[in-house]
Amino acid sequence: MSEAAPARRQLSSSAWSERIAALEALTDPCRLCPRECGAHRASGERGRCLAGARPLVARWCVHRGEEPAISGQRGSGTVFFAGCHLRCVYCQNHQISQGDVARHETTVERLADAFLELAAQGAHNINLVSPSTQLPQIASALREATARGLDLPIVYNSSGFDGLAALHQLDGLIDVYLPDFKYATPRLAGRLSGVVDYPPRALAAIAEMQRQVGRLIVDGNGVARRGLLVRHLVLPGRWYDVDRVLESLVDGIGFDVAVSLMAQYGPAHRAGRIPDLDRPLTEAEYGRARLALERVGLTRGFVQELTAATHYRPDFARADHPFE
Repeated sequence: MSEAAPARRQLSSSAWSERIAALEALTDPCRLCPRECGAHRASGERGRCLAGARPLVARWCVHRGEEPAISGQRGSGTVFFAGCHLRCVYCQNHQISQGDVARHETTVERLADAFLELAAQGAHNINLVSPSTQLPQIASALREATARGLDLPIVYNSSGFDGLAALHQLDGLIDVYLPDFKYATPRLAGRLSGVVDYPPRALAAIAEMQRQVGRLIVDGNGVARRGLLVRHLVLPGRWYDVDRVLESLVDGIGFDVAVSLMAQYGPAHRAGRIPDLDRPLTEAEYGRARLALERVGLTRGFVQELTAATHYRPDFARADHPFE
């Protein structure tokens, strides 16, 4: 594939302004995500996600532990946003996703600087982690960074619980969508993440992402330039949902969707209090998940080694890099 300039570089000043204004309108009252909590964020209220009017940025770094198509050889320029609209009991990023996040508040200008700093360090892309509730700020920072020469692919790395109205405004701004599809069972979604409507909402969001960017396309070095890659983290003791997740992806998106089947689960946050979630995956559990991937006919994407659970757990209390 030729490395054409991202579509956002062709947007006019008025088009940028219209996109940002539309996203800002979705925050007052807030309807950015499917929770539609109604917070008036422009007036200083914080939403269920704990975000207000300014960006909440916990850390940025060059991260080499993503899928090969995202990290490549030089790493992914990863920006970890603080706060979250989900309440996953096993969240590996709970240090920054839940609790007091106000100390991570910054400015749009500093966020644009972060994008450019990561590009200067040689990152293959800009990887926005948990961006769903901070889209006006992100779009504003992307406009500034793009005007200053940023031309890397933008990766939208989300929980999958995204609002369709917000996603529509991202068409042409995002090059690679990297959503989770955590659950296909509403009861499980409610128990573990606090949102019983996660399955239909996430599937609708993923379908919109697929409409915008299509199948996953990589360059000559195997690094993603455009497209959709859906992640599913296999949970211990929940084997019944893996089959439903994969079947739902085939039914809703098609056999061509690229899937990253993840084995990196470890009992974090409040998971130690929940039977089965208080332990890592077993070899048999992950083997069954891999067989399910083959059975439903999803052949594009990535699978992790079972040892991933010991390699990909972040610690945001570290002063420098959460993974190294």
